[in-house]
Amino acid sequence: MTKEISFSKDVFASRHIGISDCDIKQMLDVLGIKSLDSLIDEAIPEHIRYHHSLDIPQALSEQEAFKQLHHMGDKNQRFRSLIGMGYQSAILPPVLMRNVLKNPGWYTAYTPYQAEISQGRLEMLLVFQTMISDLTGLPVANASLLDEATAAAEAMMMCHRISRSTKDMFFVSELCHPQTIAVVKTRVKSLGMTCVVGSLSEMESQLDLLCGVLVQYPTTDGSIEDYRDVVDKIHHAGSLVVVAADLLALTLIPPPSEFDADIVVGSTQRFGMPLGLGGPHAAFLSTKSKFQRQIPGRLVGVSHDALGDPAYRLTLQTREQHIRRDKATSNICTAQALPAILATFYAIYHSPEGLINIANRVHYLTTLLATGLDKLGYKPQSELFFDTIKICLDKAKSDDVISHAKAQQINFRIYDDHAIGIALDEKTTYEEVLILLQLFDSEVNWDEETLAQDAQQQYVPLPKRHSDWCTHPTFNSYHSEHQLMRYITKLQNRDLSLVHSMIPLGSCTMKLNSTSELMPVTWPKFSDLHPYAPKEQWTGYQELFQQLETWLCDITGLPVVSLQPNSGAQGEYAGLLAIRAYQNQIDRNICLIPTSAHGTNPASAAMAGLNVVPVSCDDMGNVSIDDLKAKISVHKDRLSTLMITYPSTHGVFEQSIREICSLIHDNGGQVYLDGANMNAQIGLCRPGDYGVDVCHLNFHKTFCVPHGGGGPGMGPIAVAEHLRHCVPSDPLQQNTEVGAIAATAYASPSFLPVPWSYMAMMGPDGLKDASRIAILNANYMAKCLSEHYPILFSNEKGRVAHEFIIDCRPLRQSTGVTVEDIAKRLMDFGYHAPTISWPVADTMMIEPTESESKMELDRFCQAMIMIRKEISEIENNTMDQTNNLLKNAPHTAKMIASDEWTFPYSRQRAVYPLPWIYDNKFWPSVARIDNAYGDRNVVCSCPSMADYGED
Repeated sequence: MTKEISFSKDVFASRHIGISDCDIKQMLDVLGIKSLDSLIDEAIPEHIRYHHSLDIPQALSEQEAFKQLHHMGDKNQRFRSLIGMGYQSAILPPVLMRNVLKNPGWYTAYTPYQAEISQGRLEMLLVFQTMISDLTGLPVANASLLDEATAAAEAMMMCHRISRSTKDMFFVSELCHPQTIAVVKTRVKSLGMTCVVGSLSEMESQLDLLCGVLVQYPTTDGSIEDYRDVVDKIHHAGSLVVVAADLLALTLIPPPSEFDADIVVGSTQRFGMPLGLGGPHAAFLSTKSKFQRQIPGRLVGVSHDALGDPAYRLTLQTREQHIRRDKATSNICTAQALPAILATFYAIYHSPEGLINIANRVHYLTTLLATGLDKLGYKPQSELFFDTIKICLDKAKSDDVISHAKAQQINFRIYDDHAIGIALDEKTTYEEVLILLQLFDSEVNWDEETLAQDAQQQYVPLPKRHSDWCTHPTFNSYHSEHQLMRYITKLQNRDLSLVHSMIPLGSCTMKLNSTSELMPVTWPKFSDLHPYAPKEQWTGYQELFQQLETWLCDITGLPVVSLQPNSGAQGEYAGLLAIRAYQNQIDRNICLIPTSAHGTNPASAAMAGLNVVPVSCDDMGNVSIDDLKAKISVHKDRLSTLMITYPSTHGVFEQSIREICSLIHDNGGQVYLDGANMNAQIGLCRPGDYGVDVCHLNFHKTFCVPHGGGGPGMGPIAVAEHLRHCVPSDPLQQNTEVGAIAATAYASPSFLPVPWSYMAMMGPDGLKDASRIAILNANYMAKCLSEHYPILFSNEKGRVAHEFIIDCRPLRQSTGVTVEDIAKRLMDFGYHAPTISWPVADTMMIEPTESESKMELDRFCQAMIMIRKEISEIENNTMDQTNNLLKNAPHTAKMIASDEWTFPYSRQRAVYPLPWIYDNKFWPSVARIDNAYGDRNVVCSCPSMADYGED
């Protein structure tokens, strides 16, 4: 037999792809087909096939990839960056580096939609919410956002919704970080609103027109302002106040709740996360209880399980973009779960007392620096600051100081008027303060005690925080490394991740996140760079960006790539903004979206100021050409965009994709492709070739950035030539038509070595083989399961793409068993459920990926077949319709160990339904969770100390 996949066992592709040539032959026999190429011919329309080799260098070995990355990293210059602007160096404790960030048990878990097997992550995210709520003083916080700038934009949208759209102006203080101002301006423009930037004194004449006001605390220049009077005026006019706050400063100064802020946003980056040239870093948003149903993104809540025990789950807005579509509060799908978890562990590691010590030390050293500069005749602009000071200088002195700083490899913030900003951080020492002073006067050699005495006389103390925070035992119980390591492991053991078994989630592509891809993420030469450091200091990163963009252009067939969007949904938003900027027609505001499109598409369209018109699908799961033509006919003068997912979320490569694109173009529209399913296309077909104008790519799906329990993610966009000048711009330069959509030009650069390594080590043949095997695995599993469950959609040859949908609706009708019951029962077999009830209610969308072995595919199929047999017992009345293995699932160790066993089946059947489970049993830590109770009784922070004591 001719080899179906062309790699030897000493190349990376053989470790990424889990299927061997022997497996391929057996699987093709089951499918009744002779070759893998024949299967691809039957699955993908011939008229869109790409028959050339990708123009990507031949595959590197792991060591060769490391060598190239080291070479690129060596070109980056690791200056000491004291630039500030919301980014300060931090120290990630080694125990967290090793046991969380580098631990696949934490970084390969999926978003916690199946809560019973996600209790570890959910607990940490609940603790994160508690930490944010305590520090900001507001009672409700979400489970992280993408970055501070986009969090501010989400807060602006909240203000607009709360005002019921009666006020279309939003005011931003000129003392906010410039990148935040840039992102808010972009978001406001797409919604048809107005953003005014100026001083707070200028704001007062426009108060009656404002839905909200954004201020920085401390300001971007470092000053700590008293906002009490300003807030009173804003509230009196019926507007809301958003505060962008520094989390470490809030350990010392009064929280925004004390001056009645309505919403607080910010970043947790300085709680242990490396700078990483800008990300990924978890942002936050907290608000008052009365606004909790307007909060964007995820919210972790407390409910109880079937045994009455407390249990955590996502609540309220959970996946609401899939339900409310264009009426959703946001399009957020990927958040920053892993960075949020790290920030929370950082707070636990240090304890409140430790955080206060860090904050006091940073502030103390800043006062020494300010005092020394004052003694030299350079008085800081503000007398009340936390860690940042601004020094006004003439051009000659400014140039002199900057020149000396560069010689010492130190970066300052440089203002247009030649002023210099200096921001100290956790890494600062007195020795560094002395070096900084010597940049202004080389003769300086004061001792610390003298400076401290002068500082005490000269500077007013910080306004003191009087409210308690982080008093919960979780923040005060894990002081030794043994204790913390065991707590980390306890939570890890409550989560099912890829270290346990396949996670076959349709449209989510839970493939291998290899160790060799992830190792460079933590190399200081990539992780220790400030996002606003001079560009000449990160030429290695630029080389990485350029290579990634070139490869992605070839993969998509589109000539321009932007790496700025830091989630898939943000890529959707960026792509739509590019189209709108190109069209430059306000009246072209209709976005056609097939019912087979990805779930965040309608919410993203609404964010871009588009009106959504759905297009139906036919019985085969394809876009209905007749309905598409009818909708185009009605809306052709206002047609902006068609958003289509390809292959569709119905799991089919549509034959008519070229015709669909032509119909849109012929009527003045543009085609946006949701690239969530790119894993089935690489090397086989290219969006640019079959008529797509824009597509986004999910690095956390197709290109191996780990899901991290719900983030980080990245969603770069590729666009056609005519959209070249419509991609997002650098937030500090604003050099394109669109503006900035994220806080930094490249969003989350420190994770970009992952997709680079994946593509470099797979090479053109390996990437193509990955797509081919993904399609083979899906078709094989569909065939194995088709005798037991109806396969809902396939093409005219009976083939599916890289995922497929099984129809569970008949089972509900005949037995009362729901798709959720099947999902919970799968936990007893040690599996995470596939995507359930989307895009079709009471169905399962299954995607095996190319990384899984045939043995794992077979085991999952065995589990599903056994569950079908259990359902048959309900159908033939040998098992009760309400008291059965599925309705009572999952079965926990506590249930099995109970003296009483009231179920009409054995303990063995409950927890060991198949022999191979004995060898690797995963125990859900809670029984089935009562979701309705959790939504009726919203509790989104850790229990009080009184409750904790009672427990």
